This record gives sequence, structure tokens and C-alpha cells, in this order.
Amino acid sequence: MTQRPTPTAPLPGSVPDRAAHYHLPVFQGIDSLRRDDRAVTPPGPRQVLVRMRAWSLNHRDLLVASDTYGRALVPDLTPLSDGAGEVVLTGPEVTRWTPGDRVVSVFMPHWQAGPANATRTAGALGGPAQGVLARYVLFEEDAVVRAPSHLSHAEAATLPCAGVTAWHALVAAGGLSAGRSVLTLGSGGVSVFALQFAAVSGARVLATSGSDTKLERLRALGAAEGVNHARTPDWGPLVARLSGGGVDHVVEIGGGGTLPQSLAAVRAGGRISLVGFLAGGGGADLGQAIRKGVTLQGMFVGSRQMFQEMNRALELHRLHPVVDSVFPFEEAPAAYRHLASGNHFGKVVIVDE
Repeated sequence: MTQRPTPTAPLPGSVPDRAAHYHLPVFQGIDSLRRDDRAVTPPGPRQVLVRMRAWSLNHRDLLVASDTYGRALVPDLTPLSDGAGEVVLTGPEVTRWTPGDRVVSVFMPHWQAGPANATRTAGALGGPAQGVLARYVLFEEDAVVRAPSHLSHAEAATLPCAGVTAWHALVAAGGLSAGRSVLTLGSGGVSVFALQFAAVSGARVLATSGSDTKLERLRALGAAEGVNHARTPDWGPLVARLSGGGVDHVVEIGGGGTLPQSLAAVRAGGRISLVGFLAGGGGADLGQAIRKGVTLQGMFVGSRQMFQEMNRALELHRLHPVVDSVFPFEEAPAAYRHLASGNHFGKVVIVDE
């Protein structure tokens, strides 16, 4: 897990005494994000010091900044869970890493493998635990994974939350295989990753969006059908017809606002992975879920082992995450604002190369 910097003696080599660091001294929205210089701390026996090069944003980060995440947050929080960089120093007992290794943060460092439980899912980075939006960050040696060799830092930084969530939903829990049908909602990070994973597996993907332009981009990534939910608010029955009786699996990111349509779209005996609540409240007919024998499973990212399995698949298929836009480290608040606008397609990234 990450650890906040504390004052220390100067470090050897090219590591500075102090480095830029973003934090949220108060949780009053994007404008409460502050940058200052803080001491860089050398690693403990089983820690690595990482020079961060890129970070990506998730909808969760907007909720954290405005104190609407619904969970207790530590005071003066360093935000963000997702980042990539290079190991610059290692503790004397570290065996996994050497300086120069390219690594990516693990969203929940305590969840190494196995099923989720309260202990493993505690301490998610960037709220409630300290996050990674700093030039130098300390990690325990098992709180990072190796970055896929074919990805840039900006691409690798998109993986810890959205990528692993989509992989968990479709592959680790969903048993994705060729010939299945999958419905994705919108064009945010989880949905685009889910589309890519499903398409490369040989599944038939149907996608929704409120924009015809975005639907065309989703088709270019592999979606067989696109439904404009702005023109067809009652899109669930249409998806069921287009898929020949209902899709096998829905990656549900809207929550209560879209769940009724997802229940209409999924086949009897199908699966809905509950990932987010971007569409707000709403009432779902849970009796429909019972009558159809639908599996509803909540998804809260995934384990380090899932992350490693996903990375092997990314390398095998040479898949590249979809990066919508890139902002320099000095303009991190602008990246938050762009994500909040809802105009993005894929992931919003901050870089400091």
C-alpha cells in the first residue's frame, strides 16, 4: 500500500529531496485540489520508491474530491488510485523489483488473490487510503505489478481500476468465451475495456451511447450493434431483440437509473455485473430478475492476481487502452474538469514524462 512522504535526509543519485505532490486538504470539489512540494522518503526494507510518470482518472475521483464518495476519507488526502512509473530505489529485502522496472499501482493492495472479503478490499488507494498523484510514491513491493511491455506509461496508467474491473466482470467472474453476447453501456473507461475484452474473445458486443459519433467509434472497436439511448430511452427490449432473445452478460455502469433497461435486455439465466451508478437513482423490478433467473453481481475492481492475468492477455493480443486525452501534471485540475464534462471517450490521463 502507499505511504505518505515524511521528512528525511537527502537521497542519493537523481532522486530529489522534495518533489511535487497533489493533495485535497478539504473535500470541496475540483478547486480544492492543491499542489506543493513535499519531502521524498527512501523506501523501507520491503518497499519501492517509484517515479510516477502517468496517472488516470476515474469517476470515483470526482466523488472523492467533492466528498460524495460515501466512505470515510483520510484528512489531507493524496488523490487517485491509478498510476504508472519506474522503480528508482528498492529496500534491502525487496526481491520482486530492481531500479528501472516499469510498474503500475494496484487499486487494493491488500487484495492479492482469492475472493473478495472485508480485509482484502480495505485500503483502496486514493480514498480511503492515500493515493498516487505525486511525482514520487512509496509502495510495498507487492502493491504494484509490472506494466505490459507494449504499453506507454499513459496507457498503463489506465489499467488499475477500469481495466481490472472489466476483466473481473467478464473473465474472472463471468467466464467470457467466444459466441457469447455482451452489452456495454456508454463509452467510459470500464465500458470501453469491456468492449475490447469481449470483442477479442470472439463475443458479440452490443453497445449503447447517447451520441451517434461515439457509437461509430464503439463499432470501430468491435461492437456489432449500437443503440442510441437518447433516441430510444426504452432501449432494453430493443437490445433483447437485436441479440435474439437477450444478451448473455450486461456490464452495468449506470446503477438504478439504467438497471431496469438492463434487466429487459438480458436473457433468462443471464448475468448482470453491477459496476457503477453513473445514471443515479431509479427503481428496478427485482421480480423480473427473479423470474428470469438473472445473476446480479457487484464488482469492486479486483485482485492483484486478476491484474496480472489481464496484463498477460493484453500483451498476447497487443491490446491498447483507449486514451481520450492527456493533460500535463501541472494541469491536473483541468483533467478533472474534462472528466466531469462527460465528453470523454475512454480514459482521461495526466502525464509527467
